[in-house]
Amino acid sequence: MSTTSDMIRKMFKEGDDVRDAGLTTPDDVVRLDDITYADDDPCQLLDVYRPRAAEGERLPVIVSVHGGGWVYGDKERYQWYCMSLARHGFAVVNFTYRLAPEHKFPSSMLDTNDVFAWVLAHADEYGFDADHIFAVGDSAGAHMLAMFCAACTDADYAAQIGIVPPEGFTPAAVALNCGAYRIAAQDSAGDPMLDLTNRLMADFLPGGGTREEFELISPILHVNAQFPPSFVMTAEGDFLKHDALPLVHVLDEAGVEVCYRYYKSSERVLGHVFHCNMRLDEAERCNADECAFFASYVQ
Repeated sequence: MSTTSDMIRKMFKEGDDVRDAGLTTPDDVVRLDDITYADDDPCQLLDVYRPRAAEGERLPVIVSVHGGGWVYGDKERYQWYCMSLARHGFAVVNFTYRLAPEHKFPSSMLDTNDVFAWVLAHADEYGFDADHIFAVGDSAGAHMLAMFCAACTDADYAAQIGIVPPEGFTPAAVALNCGAYRIAAQDSAGDPMLDLTNRLMADFLPGGGTREEFELISPILHVNAQFPPSFVMTAEGDFLKHDALPLVHVLDEAGVEVCYRYYKSSERVLGHVFHCNMRLDEAERCNADECAFFASYVQ
């Protein structure tokens, strides 16, 4: 274990423990837990959440790709957020992927790809509307989801990453939340956040962060006209907020339908991935906005 990843795991866990203390499963949500989607590692598990009132109905799906700096996180940390999405009338798939540095890139991308394949293969069993599969991702998860979307729309790029997306599949629309979309070696110049990013990349990438690796994993360089409609969100206190508008510009230039939202509050500074804090009214507003965006593509 690297000292950087160990520090991130401890620091993020402490914050998440405080954020989620006392939360319980809503009475109006049915949950199916710990379903295996691959057999390479015991962590390759997912949960499915559905609104109780929709029993027996085929529902549009949201797949959640969790964040955590590529080295932290699992479905347990995202269960409360994902169940809040299910309450908007969606089946939600919440999964754990293999983390760096124990599992270098592209392990997490292979797992993400496997989950979408699992959703398509089990649509009848779990009441998924396979024609309307959406996805959300935040922070590192938004980065990974953007790469996955680029790979779905460009076979050459998919081959470079090392994944084979389900044939003919692209998410119907995605929400990219507080994400990193421009990856590059940076002179930290005393900036602790840039220094941390450089060290995380060294843990994430098998080559430690070569120029070729950074170009490969920078989704902003791989957008094309077939990229799915995108809801791109950031907030006043998001340390990655400067990545959002450049991605929006590239999506717009490619002719991709894009909705950009910058969230602020008069009561508090909304920070990085604020939408995962189920105690915030602003989180509910943001998540409702994204679910409404997805619902507009269900016909």
